Amino acid sequence: MNSRLRGRRILVVEDEDMLAQCLSETLQDNGAVVVGPAGRLADAMTLVDADHALEAVILDVNLAGESAYPLADRLIDRGVPLLLTSGYDRSSTPARYADVAYCTKPFGTAQVVQALASLLPA
Repeated sequence: MNSRLRGRRILVVEDEDMLAQCLSETLQDNGAVVVGPAGRLADAMTLVDADHALEAVILDVNLAGESAYPLADRLIDRGVPLLLTSGYDRSSTPARYADVAYCTKPFGTAQVVQALASLLPA
């Protein structure tokens, strides 16, 4: 269990149902409070706009063919820690996201937990 995740409100934005469920369960097993998951950009935007207490977001950059970068920009503007995920290599990510944490699919859940924990203050 990663104590940095305990009690943290983390939004999962992932369009693959099985992966979204796996991420949600892993986060809950580490004590996080999972918001979502959301599988569509519009749903994720609604959750972000409604929940100003989010402490981190896992964001798949391609949601059923729709770019999630507008949501990434909104989260960055609000100072919400963000972990981008994608089946594509990081080199395909626009340069403006060079400093944003990134996990390439397929990834292990331990890798995601570690990456999220590193984004959050102790």
